[in-house]
Amino acid sequence: MDRQKFGYHQKALSMTTKPNTTQNGPIEARLKNTAAAFAYKSDGELRKAAWLFGQMKRKWLVDIGSKLTLWTIRIPFVQWIVKNTVFDHFCGGTTLSNAAQKINKLGDFEVDTILDYGAEGKETAEDFNLTMEENLRAISFAANNPHISVVSTKVTGMAPFSLLEAIQQGKTLSEEDQLAYQSVIKRLDTICSLAHQHNIAIYIDAEESWIQSAIDQLVILMMQRYNKEKAIVFNTFQMYRHDRLQFLKDTYQQAQRDGYVLGAKLVRGAYMDKERERAAQMGYPSPINPDKAATDQSFNAAVRFCLEHYQTMAVANASHNEFSNALQAQLMEENNIPRNHPNISFCQLYGMSDHITFNLAQDGFNVAKYMPYGPVRDVIPYLIRRAQENTSVTGEVGRELDLISAEVQRRRRSA
Repeated sequence: MDRQKFGYHQKALSMTTKPNTTQNGPIEARLKNTAAAFAYKSDGELRKAAWLFGQMKRKWLVDIGSKLTLWTIRIPFVQWIVKNTVFDHFCGGTTLSNAAQKINKLGDFEVDTILDYGAEGKETAEDFNLTMEENLRAISFAANNPHISVVSTKVTGMAPFSLLEAIQQGKTLSEEDQLAYQSVIKRLDTICSLAHQHNIAIYIDAEESWIQSAIDQLVILMMQRYNKEKAIVFNTFQMYRHDRLQFLKDTYQQAQRDGYVLGAKLVRGAYMDKERERAAQMGYPSPINPDKAATDQSFNAAVRFCLEHYQTMAVANASHNEFSNALQAQLMEENNIPRNHPNISFCQLYGMSDHITFNLAQDGFNVAKYMPYGPVRDVIPYLIRRAQENTSVTGEVGRELDLISAEVQRRRRSA
């Protein structure tokens, strides 16, 4: 995958021209090719994945296991169990060098890697600076590996949650808080500056709605500084929020007025239960769409909007939904947009939706895996969220298990 995929293209391409790409059958049908999806996994790795997703189908087990893990993760034996099961499946390794083997293996199948240091929810300036330093190491590491196109980060790994909440609420900051906020800006700017220097994109994750506006403010500031010619900094739009489609459109218009390129990563979202519970407890309207159909409609409308403006913005479709990925691929084919166009990409989490990732990559689209790494105890919040999210999304675990089982059976028949 070419690093120039985040380039800024002036040439206008019609959204109504006929495709000149070779059709290989319906896109959604092509995504069902399990041989391509799991070619990078050995028989033993497939069986291990089948066992893991089988356990994750049991919501009660995930709930109990999540609580016990939080309490006992400092025990070496518990760390060993986590590291050799869920951590090994969903993460690259405890360090960048540990992750290199998995990164290069993905690259052999034309799949890029998005590095994500798994720390979040830190509390001290020392921890915030350590997270910044790790992000800087990741960018330098990426600059020397052709298979790494993006580094992802979370603002709560470098800023106090309470400070972000106070800023969003419009509270008057003390002198100490003002200095702390300037330190947050400096940390984020240091990361984005190095990324700009090395031509590595930065995805800044979305977080809870009661701090997201404060995060948006920071990301827009970084885009204004570093996206003058192309999208280096990307904001993340959680489309399960009923206001995010309009926010995407408004942010695009602001970018056009201010003369920078919008980078947009589209996701459905990962905090649905927490958001609804807090809204109910505090008596304000839920920011979440009323049902999945509304979220799907919002996400797919965002895909269409981004492709209509792909000459002047960049979009990363970070979805595990087959239809949403097929929609983007189909719109590109129908409108004669090259499959490897610099401003358009797809990405899925490492350890999930391999049938989407590897089949799209085989078809020549820009695709990457989102790969967290870091000490096991620091990545636990991420792993618990993945497990809980999978059990709460209708059919997600069952789909993974069915696809893996189908490939196991196919290999047995062809042996």
